[in-house]
Amino acid sequence: MVLENSFEPCDFVLFGTKGDLARRKLLPSLYQLEKADLIHADTKIIGVARQDISKEEYVALVKENIEKFSKEALCAETWGRFQEKLDYACVDMKNIESYKAFKEIVDPKRIMVCYFATPPSIFGDICRGLKAAKIIDKSMRVVLEKPIGHDLESSKVINDQVAEFFEERQIYRIDHYLGKETVLNLVALRFANSIFATNWDHNCIDHVQISVAESVGIEGRWGYFDEAGQMRDMVQNHLLQILTLIAMEPPATLDATNIRNEKLKVLKALRPIDASNVRQNTVRGQYVEGFIKGQEVPGYLDEPDANQESTTETFIALKVEIDNWRWAGVPFYLRTGKRLPNKTSEVNIFFKRQPHNLFKASFPQLPPNKLTIRLQPDEGVEVTVMNKVPGLTGTGHMDLQKSKLNLSFSETFKDDRIADAYEKLLLEVMMGNQSLFVRRDEVEAAWTWVDGILAAWAHSNEAPEPYQAGTWGPVSSIALLAREDRAWFESRAGKK
Repeated sequence: MVLENSFEPCDFVLFGTKGDLARRKLLPSLYQLEKADLIHADTKIIGVARQDISKEEYVALVKENIEKFSKEALCAETWGRFQEKLDYACVDMKNIESYKAFKEIVDPKRIMVCYFATPPSIFGDICRGLKAAKIIDKSMRVVLEKPIGHDLESSKVINDQVAEFFEERQIYRIDHYLGKETVLNLVALRFANSIFATNWDHNCIDHVQISVAESVGIEGRWGYFDEAGQMRDMVQNHLLQILTLIAMEPPATLDATNIRNEKLKVLKALRPIDASNVRQNTVRGQYVEGFIKGQEVPGYLDEPDANQESTTETFIALKVEIDNWRWAGVPFYLRTGKRLPNKTSEVNIFFKRQPHNLFKASFPQLPPNKLTIRLQPDEGVEVTVMNKVPGLTGTGHMDLQKSKLNLSFSETFKDDRIADAYEKLLLEVMMGNQSLFVRRDEVEAAWTWVDGILAAWAHSNEAPEPYQAGTWGPVSSIALLAREDRAWFESRAGKK
C-alpha cells in the first residue's frame, strides 16, 4: 500500500498496556519495529494502566513480556534503544481527573497516536478524559481494537462516542487479518498479474472457499465468547474483510479512500440471508467432547464456567452470494470454527473445469485449476495445475497428474523475516495511512448483513448441531456444498 505521510516522531500511547493483547502482540511488535529501524528516533512509547508503578518497573515488565512472547532472543543493542523510548502513565481510565498525568509526559509538538487496547465500553471514557486534559488536536490518531459492538445498534453507539471527539480521518479501526502478508498479497496477485486479473469473474471462477479453522477451544474466555459466538467473533470482521479483498473491483489507486470504497460496494452487494433462506445457506455447530492431536478435550458445555443451556455457535458454514455483474452465480463458501483438526486459515479459489476433456483415457474427469492462498501456517500461494507424467508408455495415452506451483513465503524469502500483522499495522498508523483499517461505513454494512442472519437464527429457535471436537464440523456443512456437487478442500489443511 502507498504511504501518504512522511515519517514523523510521535507519542505512541498504549491504553491497556498490561492487558493480554498488549503483552503478547503490541509491545513485541513495537520492539520488532525498533529492531528494523522503523520507529523514529524521537518517538516515545507511553504505557497506560491504572496500576501505580514506576517507570523502571514498567520497563522491566515490558522486557519480560518481549522475552516471553518473541520468537527470538532479545537483541541487547535494540533493547537499549527501545527502552529509552518507554514511559508510563498511571491513569484510571474512567476518572477524568487522572488524565492530567499526560500533561507531564506527552509533547504537544509531536503527533499523538492513542491505541485503545481496552474493552470498547470505555472508549468513550478515554475520549472524554483526553478532551478534559486538553491534548486532543487535529493531528491526533486513535486506534480502536475490535470488537466494535455486538450488533449494528451497539456499533453505532461506540462509533458515535468516538466521533464526538475525532473525525473519521483520525480513526483507525484495526483488524489484524488485514496486516497479514498473504492478505496484503491478494491485492498484488489480483491486480499485478494478467493471468488472474483477466480471469477473476463468473466466466472463469466456479466458487470460492474461505476457511479459518482453530484447533483450540475458548481458552478461558467462556464469558466473552458465549456472548459473541463465532459469527460475531470471526465472520463479521475477519472473514468478511478477506471476502471483500477477493471480490472488490480494481480501485482507481491504492490510496485508502479508493480501496475502502470498493470494499464497501462488496458488502452492500451481499445477498441478504434471512428467515426465508437461512436453512439453505447457513450451518451452525457446537463442539462436544473429542480428540485433538490424540488428546482428549472437553465439549463446549463442559468447559470451565459453562452455561449448560447455551446455544452459542462455535462453528459456522455459510453460502454467500454477491449480487453484482462480476460474481453473479459464483458462491463464496465461508467456514470457521473451534476445536477443528488443525489451525489453518486459507482461501481456495476453484476455477471452472475445461469444457472438453482430451485426456479421458488417462483422466476421466479433469479436476479444476485451483489457487490457494495460505494465511497460516506456512504463508504462501499455491496453484494446482494438470501436468504430463514424464516417461515412456506403451498405451498411446498421455498420462496426467496434478502438480502444484508453490510459492511458500518461508522458502522463497528464506533470508527475510515475515513480519507479524500487528507490526505492519502499527507502522501504518504511525505513518498516517488508513488503507489497512476499516472505515465506519464498512463496519456498519457488515453488521447490517450479519444481523439479518442472527435474527433469522433467533427466530428459528433451533439449537446448533453438535460436532465432535477434532472433526471438520457438523455433517450439514458437508451437505451445504455437496448438494451442488462441490466439496470442502481440507485434506491437507494445516499440514506441512
